[in-house]
Amino acid sequence: MGDKVVVPYTVRVPRKCTPQCYHDRVLPVLIKKRAVRLTKFDYRLSNKLDEDLQKLRCRVNYHALKFTDYIQVMGKLLVDRMRMKSKHFIALHVRFEPDMLAFSGCYYGGGENERIELGEIRKRWKNLRASNPEKVRRHGRCPLTPEEVGLMLRALGFGSEVHLYVASGEIYGGEETLAPLRALFPNFHSKETLATKEELAPFLSFSSRMAALDFIVCADSDVFVTNNNGNMAKILAGTRRYMGHKPTIRPNAKKLNRLLMNKNNITWEEFASGVRTCQVGFMGEPNELRPGSGEFHENPSACICHNSELKTLSLGISIPQNHTLENMNNNNNNKDIEEQSSEEEWSTTDSSLPLEMRTDQAELQEFFSD
Repeated sequence: MGDKVVVPYTVRVPRKCTPQCYHDRVLPVLIKKRAVRLTKFDYRLSNKLDEDLQKLRCRVNYHALKFTDYIQVMGKLLVDRMRMKSKHFIALHVRFEPDMLAFSGCYYGGGENERIELGEIRKRWKNLRASNPEKVRRHGRCPLTPEEVGLMLRALGFGSEVHLYVASGEIYGGEETLAPLRALFPNFHSKETLATKEELAPFLSFSSRMAALDFIVCADSDVFVTNNNGNMAKILAGTRRYMGHKPTIRPNAKKLNRLLMNKNNITWEEFASGVRTCQVGFMGEPNELRPGSGEFHENPSACICHNSELKTLSLGISIPQNHTLENMNNNNNNKDIEEQSSEEEWSTTDSSLPLEMRTDQAELQEFFSD
């Protein structure tokens, strides 16, 4: 504290510790030691706390807790470099690391090598039952591949010119797995492409520090896309709600799976229309989650003032698939519409979303052929 480094005293919190439990067990230690580190703190307090305590959690989560200065400086540098490349950008948390796939019990078509590799990693968790990959995928519990996430975004209307920041650790399959996503979004960036090796050197040996850099960029992005519903994704979604709403898109994996499994038998237009239907309610609009629903970290509603006149941010998902500029011109001779460029065929219905979205992307048909 001040210039003095305080080593926190470690306290293990019981799984079902109540507010009174924290008051009786943790507070006296905190007063005496001045700093306390809580271990095994994955259990979280209930959502049913008094409003005053919920607001205190917000003050702690979003104001008191901060990354160290050099992490914040590096994170801001990455954000600034993204903004230099494009005024607006999407951040995608891929979450396609080997341990994630092994834990999920999913299968991605890699044959016996994949089964052996992920099976060995899966042995780390002693209590995991044998999985049924097909059943797990049907229930929407398999992370989408980078290609599948890219196709979803293109189907939602984000064009190939959009700048994409990809947050991830070690991707299973490496560059070969990422290649289709790069093809869909050539303006592909990561902390490794934005910073030099020398700049990243203090972070490379610490996965949590690397994740912190990704967190800062994702929190600042115009649109954040998560590929799983893990802790980092939930905390990012909550942060983006609390700090002034910005959309967080969550793939509706259960419904999207049916489309993705059948994509070689349908046209791009049919696929895009299906994706837009599947994603209703998963686009991160301001009123998408009811106050008190979900986990506190994802939806800190007790700390957010709600405006009854708030207009829901629309990503255009209700606009028919054939709503292009050509069709509009056939029905409306307005000169302003005629003067728009083909790049502006379809935009969001709310100008507050800075990223242009279009559905007429015929070049994607190549992804839908055997």
